[in-house]
Amino acid sequence: MGDREALLSRLARVIADERVLAAVAAVPREAFVPPGLRSRAWEDTALPIGADQTISQPFVVARMCELLEVSPGDRVLDVGTGSGYHAAVLAAMGAQVWSIERHAELSRSAELALARAHATGITLVVGDGTLGLPEAAPFDAINVAAAAEEVSELESLWAQLAPDGRLVAPVGGLDQRLIIIRRTGPGWTRTDADPVRFVPLIPDFPTPTGMIRRRGR
Repeated sequence: MGDREALLSRLARVIADERVLAAVAAVPREAFVPPGLRSRAWEDTALPIGADQTISQPFVVARMCELLEVSPGDRVLDVGTGSGYHAAVLAAMGAQVWSIERHAELSRSAELALARAHATGITLVVGDGTLGLPEAAPFDAINVAAAAEEVSELESLWAQLAPDGRLVAPVGGLDQRLIIIRRTGPGWTRTDADPVRFVPLIPDFPTPTGMIRRRGR
């Protein structure tokens, strides 16, 4: 059994959503890692991609997609584009994705990776992800791939959720955990989930403006 088949088999034992499993199977993870690491692309581990960032562990990507409860046609904000892999999996589930990244060089690399993977339905934006993307809101789901120390740091993001919208994000310092915030009428509910380890969510990062690129359907 190859690395890809072995990984998909392991994920099938812990991820219940068949649509998530199908999306992970459909997206070529090797397109999103540096050439020297492509032989390890289907290992269930995070790998470096430059700018002190990593492509997330496949299990974590799959689990976050499962918790987001994404349906075809959902409008999804992806905070922290990184390699572009997470956005590609969300798009493979039928979502219309806006992905925002504070490192312009990573956003450019992600655009090339998405082209290699033939991923579509994704808009790439360079900017401060902590602010969300109000001009494209509301969103049915928001994925945050960097850790806030306190839940309150995510308030600008969850305010951009549509009714019954879901936000999944890691929260905490040394002891991080995924949380799910769901918009319920005028309020929100919070549910805690799996322990994780992410780089910190950094606000107020100066970035170029107007750098928006799209990959159409």
